[in-house]
Amino acid sequence: MSYQIARDWFDIRPIAPGIVVIEEPLHYERVKSYLISGNERAILFDTGMGVGNMHGVAAELNSLPLTVVLSHAHWDHIGDAWRFDNVAIHRSEADILAKGVENERLRRGFAPGTLRGSLPADVVLEDLKFPPVIATGLLDEGDTFELGGRTLRVLHTPGHSPGGVSLLDEHAGILLSADAAYAGVLYCHLTGSDLTTYRRTMTRLAKLAPSLASVLPSHNDTPMDPRILLPMRDGLDAIALGRSPDLVDGNVASHTFDAFSVLVPNPLPESQA
Repeated sequence: MSYQIARDWFDIRPIAPGIVVIEEPLHYERVKSYLISGNERAILFDTGMGVGNMHGVAAELNSLPLTVVLSHAHWDHIGDAWRFDNVAIHRSEADILAKGVENERLRRGFAPGTLRGSLPADVVLEDLKFPPVIATGLLDEGDTFELGGRTLRVLHTPGHSPGGVSLLDEHAGILLSADAAYAGVLYCHLTGSDLTTYRRTMTRLAKLAPSLASVLPSHNDTPMDPRILLPMRDGLDAIALGRSPDLVDGNVASHTFDAFSVLVPNPLPESQA
């Protein structure tokens, strides 16, 4: 896994003062990682899908001491974490990160139909694996990163996954929401997902909306209008209160709203209703 930076794989652009989005637009998930810089330090929020050299991109864009903060341990966010020296994740998902990701999962992730273009030339999908990563930092609710003129606060935002975190820049009014909130299909049907927990997270984020200037998600369009957090909260509440799904496919039910949709288990466990 020594391939060079795949410039045609990434779309790299400034999105706010001191924040650069590093998008992977050739996959339907449009995964986004963010480089957030202060005067003294920088944070790389997620390391992407692991088929472009995120470490090389970060080195090109940043000369400050760098810490990787992983929003959670799903494969499409941790791909290049093995290249970095300082990697932090919520303590409840550190054991998942330490297992690495096997080839079978990545072949499914890049299966035919998932791509809008070609994988980088040096990537051999049949051989692709993510090595185990031992976190050098364990995150908890309320932890802060002082970057010099910028403070990021860790919000534990589970529901999509047990150890999901978001980052809040209160001064700038910017929420990096990761997979907790984005305009698209919200996954609450996966192993480790929980609708009851997700509702608590979304209620919390919706309360923040009036104080936010923008929301920077990990998928699809960015930035988002913070007001989208309110219908997301209401939608999750409606599902728990018995809303009829718009589509059922085996053991997954889909609920469609104006700017997003939600996948939940079918039937919904009594503990999540």
